[in-house]
This record gives sequence, C-alpha cells and structure tokens, in this order.
Amino acid sequence: MTELIPAPRSAVNGFGEVRLTAHSRIYAGSGMEGVGHWLRTVLWQATGLPFREGRELDDTDEDGIGLQLDLGLGPEEYRLVSDPSGVLIEGGSAAGVFWGAQTLRQLLGPEAYRKAPLDRARTWTVPHVTVEDTPRFRWRGLMLDVARHFMPKEGVLRYLDLMAAHKLNVFHFHLTDDQGWRVEIKRYPRLTEVGSWRARTKFGHRASPLWEEKPHGGFYTQDDIREIVAYAAERHISVVPEIDVPGHSQAAIAAYPELGNTDVIDTTSLSVWGNWGVSHNVLAPTDNTLRFYEGVFEEVLGLFPGEFIHIGGDECAKEQWRESPTAQARIEELGAGDEDGLQSWFVRHFDTWLTARGRRLIGWDEILEGGLAPGAAVSSWRGYAGGITAARAGHDVVMCPEQQVYLDHRQHDGPDEPVPIGYVRTLEDVFRFEPVPPELGPKEVPHVLGTQANLWTEVMEDEGRVDYQAFPRLAAFAEVAWSALPAPAERDFADFERRMTAHYGRLDALGVGYRPPTGPRPWQQRPGVLGRPIEGTPPNV
Repeated sequence: MTELIPAPRSAVNGFGEVRLTAHSRIYAGSGMEGVGHWLRTVLWQATGLPFREGRELDDTDEDGIGLQLDLGLGPEEYRLVSDPSGVLIEGGSAAGVFWGAQTLRQLLGPEAYRKAPLDRARTWTVPHVTVEDTPRFRWRGLMLDVARHFMPKEGVLRYLDLMAAHKLNVFHFHLTDDQGWRVEIKRYPRLTEVGSWRARTKFGHRASPLWEEKPHGGFYTQDDIREIVAYAAERHISVVPEIDVPGHSQAAIAAYPELGNTDVIDTTSLSVWGNWGVSHNVLAPTDNTLRFYEGVFEEVLGLFPGEFIHIGGDECAKEQWRESPTAQARIEELGAGDEDGLQSWFVRHFDTWLTARGRRLIGWDEILEGGLAPGAAVSSWRGYAGGITAARAGHDVVMCPEQQVYLDHRQHDGPDEPVPIGYVRTLEDVFRFEPVPPELGPKEVPHVLGTQANLWTEVMEDEGRVDYQAFPRLAAFAEVAWSALPAPAERDFADFERRMTAHYGRLDALGVGYRPPTGPRPWQQRPGVLGRPIEGTPPNV
C-alpha cells in the first residue's frame, strides 16, 4: 500500500481488505459518470469482473466502489477510504475522483494494468486504507516533440494514458518545427502535403556522419486532433498545442516559400530539414506572414479549447533578418531598434491576437525579451533565470529547466547509453529536482503554475526510444510535480527506490520500454551512433 507513486499526502493502513467479486458494482454519483465509465472499463479489462453500474452506495455493498463529489475538498483533492463497507472515493471535482481512481488501480497491483485478465480465478482485493491526497501544482506537464520524429496517433493516446497513470495533467504537444509540420490546417493544405515529410533524417547528433536514407513523416488530421483532445479530457488532461514562430519554421517555409526571407535566399529551393540544430531559415516579418499565421491559429483555436496556446518563440536565428532589406525596413518602421526588438514585436502581435480571443499565450523564455502583455506566461527552459524574471514581472511561469528535466538528456555516463545527449540526469537527480527557486518571495511563488518534463525527439526514432528516455524518470518527476516533498537534500530516495520496485511491475504490465536500473538492454543500445554528452554537474542557472 505504501508503494504508491506519486506519494500521497496521507495514508493510514487498516487491518483487512475489500474483496471484489462478480457481484461488485461501481456507483458513480452525479457528475462522476465519466470517471465511472473509465474505471469500469479498465477494471473489467484487467480482472474480467463485470462491475455493473449501481444506483447508490449503501452499507450492504461491502464489495462495491463508490465515486462521488465532496465540495469541501479542493478541485483535484481526493479521499479514498477502503473499509468493511466497501471502497469510497470522494473528490472536490471529477478530476479529484479520477486521481483517486488511479490510486485505487495501484492498490490492486500491477496486474490491474493489463488489457486482459491473466487468471480469471484470481481473487482481487483492496487493502483497508484511508488515503487523503492533493497535488502541489496545478500544472504537471509533459512536453512531447512529434515534429522531429512523428508519433502516430495511437502512440499519443498511449502516452496520455501513461500521463494519467502518474497523475500528470498537461500535455504540451510540440506540433511544428524545422523538421516537420504535424497538424492539418485546411486553408493551407501544403503545410501537411509538403511540410509533414522529409526525404532523409540525420541518425544521432547533428555531428554524426550517419543518415537514414528514407522519407520520414506523418501528420494528424483535424479529426485525429479532436480525438486526442477528447481522449485527454476524459483523463482530465489539458492539451497545449505548440505552433513555432518565428524560428523553427523551415517546414512551413518549404511548403509556402513566401513565408521566408525571399530577399535574402531562394526560399523555393528549401525542403523540410533532415538535420538537427537551429535552422537559419526563419519567418519573414511581413504582414503576409502575420495574416498566414492568424489563419493557422484560427483553426488551432477551433481544435484546442484550452486556456493556453504555445507559440514557441525560442532560438530564432537573426542572420537573415540582418541581411534582409525588408526586415530592416520593418525594424525602422516599428522603431524596434534591432532584430531582437523585431522578434519581440512578432511575439507581442500574437500575444494581443490571442488575448482578444480569450486565450493566453505561453512561450519559451526568450519571449521575455522586449516585454509581454500581462496575461502571457513563460516556459522557463534555459534554466531557472527566465522563470524568476517572469515571476518577478508578474507573469505566470512553468518551470522546465533543461539542466534538470529535459528527459532526452542521458541517464548514465556508461558507454552503452544510447546516443548520449547532455548532462547525466539520473532517476535520483530528477527525484531531487525542485521547481520553485528559493530566490522567489511569497508574492512571486504563486506565479509558478507548476513544472513540466520535456522530451525532444531528435535522437528518439521510435516509441521504444521515447519510452527509454522517459521512464523511469517520469515517475520521479510525477512525484515532484504532485507530492509535497521536503527540500531536495532531505528527500528519501531509498524509499522512492523501494516503491519503484513495485512500480516497475506496473510499467511492465503497461508495456513500457523503460531503462532498467542495471542499464540498457541490448536492443535499447545504439552502438556507434554519435551523441553529444556534456560532462560534469549541470549549472544551476
């Protein structure tokens, strides 16, 4: 029972168990029908028990499961009580009840994560226990880059299930980049007809001599996106789409050459980029570009109903703007001062545009340069500094420093680590990550919406590689995002490792290709493929 991940606020063991049988029912109170349907489905798949729908939970249903609202609890708070009268999960909202249902699934054991029962004669029990729990942060995110290596829709749905199992609730969907455009925009069909495919792909770090000489790509239709968003909503996960501007845009320029700096290069010669790094081919700062992307965002708003829209805003190379008479004229016209001011103008335009439509812009911390509208938020990726600056200026911030929670960074310094990138970030390193920097004062801390782990997929060519980089570290990150932990040095990693022993069984049942504690399995290695390891301890910046 004490093997729960993330660790709950409080758990008190009893002295018996609730036995689930073919007569057990699930009683979903008003507003809990969706959670009831989800729980009934996953438990029926794993156990073979029918879990018929009940009308109300009473004292005679000692093998029943009740789901109901308690307005005295916080929005995502829950209370799970398993005692002689059955199992009751109460939450401050349907989301709270859903997180309680995830805890119930953990209490049933790893086999509860199977898609079919292993033994129909097995006895299923829930230990008598009272769990009271609530999340530390409202934003508990995972960023998945599907632009560098495309993940088909079924893989995305699977990752939403994995997020839900770990009580993560924000899916940052990185949909566009130099290497591919992954979302259908009906008014601009060439974005996917041309922009979603590249002729070949660099294998390993950009300095690697290896290429995979075959086309790579794919995209999500608008119906695919609607399905993904609806599937996420059923699991109380909000989806934040990212459409990159003005940098990381070569795939869009390859599809529509007029979007690029045509007075500097022949943009008609560009193709979707097969290499990694920062492309110099960025959007031209013209009215035509603004109108084009307003059209893109209009369709994006119709597909993603959430509060935030991510516009990227990072790593915009300025070389072409410096050489472009059009860009220089726009700088003078705006009184922007220089190319950095021009990028700030570009970001502020969409900040204003999204605000007028009731949405909030969020972007990587470069968007701070030049000032933001009051409602804009910042993803602090280059370290803590951007988040500190944002919070002190009154902006909300999501902490995702690359030195700490970029899960594409290597997990070990051993020679068998596949395509080693960045600093070594072990399971313990992630477990000791602290999202709120001590520099922030009491009035600034509330601006930290939460935290996010990022998975950039340049060297993750398939779902197995994504699994390897994400797990088991995403389990540690989930605990950091959810649980009220002590200071990093005081955290009990030995206890977390003990709980992970059980959790590996859950991951096995879910078919997750995680990195074993003893090192990569032979098929997880990539011998001879060049990476970019960085030695030493990452700076705390």
